Amino acid sequence: MSRPVFLFLLLFARTTFAADEPALEKRVTQIASELRCLVCQNQTIADSNAALAADLRRETRELLKQGKTDAEVVDYMTARYGDFVLYRPPLRATTMLLWFGPALLLAVGGTVLVVVLRKRSRMSADAFEPDEDDLERSDGDAASRGAAASADVGAARGA
Repeated sequence: MSRPVFLFLLLFARTTFAADEPALEKRVTQIASELRCLVCQNQTIADSNAALAADLRRETRELLKQGKTDAEVVDYMTARYGDFVLYRPPLRATTMLLWFGPALLLAVGGTVLVVVLRKRSRMSADAFEPDEDDLERSDGDAASRGAAASADVGAARGA
């Protein structure tokens, strides 16, 4: 069987399967949009093309065919893979850092920035090391002043 014909039949079989039970597929899609792909980590298993996501969608479909409720399927996945599989993990003691960690890091970073800037604003200009550009410019100015001064001395001697 040629590859294009095989792919067409595979696609046709998949769409026919999905069309046979639209209510089931809607539930699978709804649950899959609540579960995180463990490979991609920033996509749901509904959006991911990873092999594991396809396996989890298939497993979700099978559990629903067995008569499990949506909550039972999500509980099964959570028991098997932990709270990490949930795209929106619940607020628990074990997930507090996950929920409030970014805000905490932002607050700490902002506090450090304010403290450093206030400390630097109180320091005198002598406390800072000059930039290399400033040193080159000041060396160049000193050299030109030195050349001009020696030219003046030479002119004064010659006169």
